[in-house]
Amino acid sequence: MRFSIFHNLGAPGRLGEYHQVMDEAREFACAADKAGFWSIWYTEHHFGHEGFEITPNPVLMGADIAARTSRIRIGQAANIATFWHPLRLAEDIAMLDRLSGGRVEVGVGRGLYGREALNLNALADPRDEEQNRALFEETLEIMQKAWSGEFFAHKGRCYEFPAPGVRWSHPLSPSTPDFTDDGVITKMAVTPRPLQSPLPLWQVIDSPRSIRWAAERGIQGMFWLPPVSALKERFALYRDAASEASGREYALGEGIGLVRDVYVADTMEQARREFEEAVMTSYRWIMHWRGLRNLMNAGEELTDEHELSFDFLFPRNMLVGTPEYVAEKVAELRDEINLQHLLLWTTHPGLPHRNAMRSLELFAEKVMPQFAGAQGG
Repeated sequence: MRFSIFHNLGAPGRLGEYHQVMDEAREFACAADKAGFWSIWYTEHHFGHEGFEITPNPVLMGADIAARTSRIRIGQAANIATFWHPLRLAEDIAMLDRLSGGRVEVGVGRGLYGREALNLNALADPRDEEQNRALFEETLEIMQKAWSGEFFAHKGRCYEFPAPGVRWSHPLSPSTPDFTDDGVITKMAVTPRPLQSPLPLWQVIDSPRSIRWAAERGIQGMFWLPPVSALKERFALYRDAASEASGREYALGEGIGLVRDVYVADTMEQARREFEEAVMTSYRWIMHWRGLRNLMNAGEELTDEHELSFDFLFPRNMLVGTPEYVAEKVAELRDEINLQHLLLWTTHPGLPHRNAMRSLELFAEKVMPQFAGAQGG
């Protein structure tokens, strides 16, 4: 089993000391690198004046972390591809792969918040799901063409590259049939190309439609909320769609990462006391848009009796407690859904940095060794 870090930076009331928040994130990443975690993933959110989600550019964040670490892989969970110009995002990710020595894990998503989408790219409006999906799929198609290192052209619903009618004439770049026709640019190439070929791709997914789409294209999937019983169906759907598309049998859990809220302390009581308010801050923020439906067990119906609380969440998707308890929950994920990649989300808004660091230390020293030999390269 691979163990990684999911880092959605949040610091309500601390925007004036953003530099210190970044220093804490750097220290956390360096500790994870030294402890042998496989990868670390940063999110993308915009306009977070409330302080809950405050990393607008996970690629830039990843470049900073890559410069301070040596082994840990650098992921984005996710780049909201619909917000970016596809060629610019392709270039930035390729640069990060070069700067990091080929340590990039590319994560992409479609975007959830209208406040972000409508102020960055109106075509990404999440209220128009079909248009949003079309934009996402075309953006990813262009990025993959750009990473090929070959001359390419693209004409789709949202974009056309190269722009038509652009003439080219330079003695140090003579027109050739590779990219021009009668002096007009007909194809283009993007530099640099990534160090890795192909780049490993991930998509944040949950709905059956998104699960199938990613699996059929060999894109790895990342989940967060559902309890184990509800994940079984999702994991099976991914396995079946990937197997059919690839022509080989995928194992359950293959190609999938799971984010879980994780906090380790010396006693169960201490773990809850130190972690509860921080993790509930995240859930109160995010569940306003997502609702509780994704937290239902298999066959369970959402009712008015369900209310968001730590007691509601704890048996469903929390790995919070002593090293022994957390190890038992990790083993349950391995045994029930053959989980192969677990991402720890510990750094919830308001959790003191020293507590996050201590939890990371306990997990690395007392939980990870119980799954020794499972870390993949």
